Amino acid sequence: MHFQWYPGHMTKAKRMMQENIKLIDLVIELVDARIPVSSRNPDIDELGKNKARLILLNKSDLAEEKQNDAWAEYFKEKGFSVVKVNSKRGGGIKSIQGVIQEACKEKIERDRKRGILNRPVRAMVVGIPNVGKSTFINALAGKACAKTGNKPGVTKGKQWIRLNKNVELLDTPGILWPKFEDQTVGLRLAFIGSIKDEILNTEELAMEMITFLTEKYPGVLEEKYSVEISEDSYECLRRIAESRHCLVKGNELDTNKAAILLIDDFRSGKLGRITLEFPEDYE
Repeated sequence: MHFQWYPGHMTKAKRMMQENIKLIDLVIELVDARIPVSSRNPDIDELGKNKARLILLNKSDLAEEKQNDAWAEYFKEKGFSVVKVNSKRGGGIKSIQGVIQEACKEKIERDRKRGILNRPVRAMVVGIPNVGKSTFINALAGKACAKTGNKPGVTKGKQWIRLNKNVELLDTPGILWPKFEDQTVGLRLAFIGSIKDEILNTEELAMEMITFLTEKYPGVLEEKYSVEISEDSYECLRRIAESRHCLVKGNELDTNKAAILLIDDFRSGKLGRITLEFPEDYE
């Protein structure tokens, strides 16, 4: 299966970010805790160099906790501030304000020496599609979310959000990068739903998921679907279809329906906390 998906509006989004980066003190990058490297846009490092950086391991409740800790260490060693968050339920959100101030302490100190007091930290929130930026911003802003109006240099349609007197956020559209050099990255993005399902072969995706789970999380499929695992991933998918009564007319097994079920169960955490890539893969 070959993965490529780069709608035209993403080029525009990238240009907008390049134009606005000069207004920014801090880049807050959301990644999916299940695939922290594969869900990073490599363009962001180039875009955000010389800026303070904060990585949020979002959806950390869906990933294995010991791997979340390992990934937090991995990024800290590279000079990032890191927070594990679960934007949907508000986990980790309360600590963000303090971390923002800490990440930008050099800027705040520079301002103070120049007699500039109380200028809010301006942060750009970035991340690939479906990584949870809007949910995070809403969780962080709560009900006090107020647009601060169009500032010079801000393309129309981009939103400045004043969190409080200390922090202003610039929301940006999700952007993927034009070409995945490594198709494993494309596969992992497809697993978490960052590539449109309509352009994917769901059965192939499910069979890849079965292969991964059988190797890295043995016992998960047996327990969830009450099936005996076969080395043949398609046969395994057939057994899941049978176990879950996924049938088409004439009582034929509906493996496509079983594939959708499996992928949905993974994405929603019904298979348990699963991490798809590990820091040692990137050493």
